[in-house]
Amino acid sequence: MAREVAGLSVSAEVEAALATGSPVVALESTLIAHGLPRPRNRAVAVELEAMLRDRGVTPATVAVIDGVPTVGLDDDTLGRIAGDPGVTKASVRDLPAAAALGLTCATTVAATSVLAARVGIRVFATGGLGGVHRGAAETFDESADLPTLAATPITVVAAGVKSILDIDATIERLETFGITLLGWRTSDFPGFYLPSTGHRLDWQVDGAAQVAEAMAVRDRLGLTSAIVVANPVPAGQALDEAIHDDVLRTALQQADKIGLRGKAVTPFLLETFHTETAGASLEVNIAVVRNNVAVAAEIAVAWASR
Repeated sequence: MAREVAGLSVSAEVEAALATGSPVVALESTLIAHGLPRPRNRAVAVELEAMLRDRGVTPATVAVIDGVPTVGLDDDTLGRIAGDPGVTKASVRDLPAAAALGLTCATTVAATSVLAARVGIRVFATGGLGGVHRGAAETFDESADLPTLAATPITVVAAGVKSILDIDATIERLETFGITLLGWRTSDFPGFYLPSTGHRLDWQVDGAAQVAEAMAVRDRLGLTSAIVVANPVPAGQALDEAIHDDVLRTALQQADKIGLRGKAVTPFLLETFHTETAGASLEVNIAVVRNNVAVAAEIAVAWASR
């Protein structure tokens, strides 16, 4: 049974784990509602939670249910997020409106980070971060993930950002916002579909204990920004680089030809990837999240063991 904690509904399972200092990992729900096709989305959501439990970690999938920010979903609420096409997407700015209107929403990386940190969850697994969009110098189109993580003390495991974004600008913004960026057994910033973007990282960690130590130092220094652990998808599970580059080049040309600008570009590019790769990009997406959940579990266990 869920209980209200700090203005949110927290499941009994998550609350008990937090109370005893047991490892917990937050999961976002936008992937479930909007990132994967039905009915596979629910199967993947259940699988990710099971992966965590098998590793001794409590999963905390986050969403807004009937206007109530909720940390830890049961079978019924997970089913609503996965099965209802009317579920909208909520970032941080949308939370007050969603609550006032009693809406059920899937939470983005930004909203999930804020709600998870609010109840004391320290580790969060997602697919890829939002970032600076191509052409942002004209459109000012930048994901709320970045400024939110600048002010949210949570550790996020992600496979970098999708290559459809402006990777150079995104890395610069991460630095500007004071977000610690650690490469998980790599010194190369990953590109979601690809394990490498060719952008060098300043810091590499080789295990969960090092991430937990970085988290502890952040706390001792009173820093409030996030730590991002950049975990590349294994090469054998990545999209073929030549296919990736060809699809991206063609998709960008098509978007320009039909006059897409700003927020309309990203969904168009993602859909083009899915179509032109005959669904291979979807399989990479799922592989990315699985790998990130596994790493997040290691970090959560290391943190709980300190």
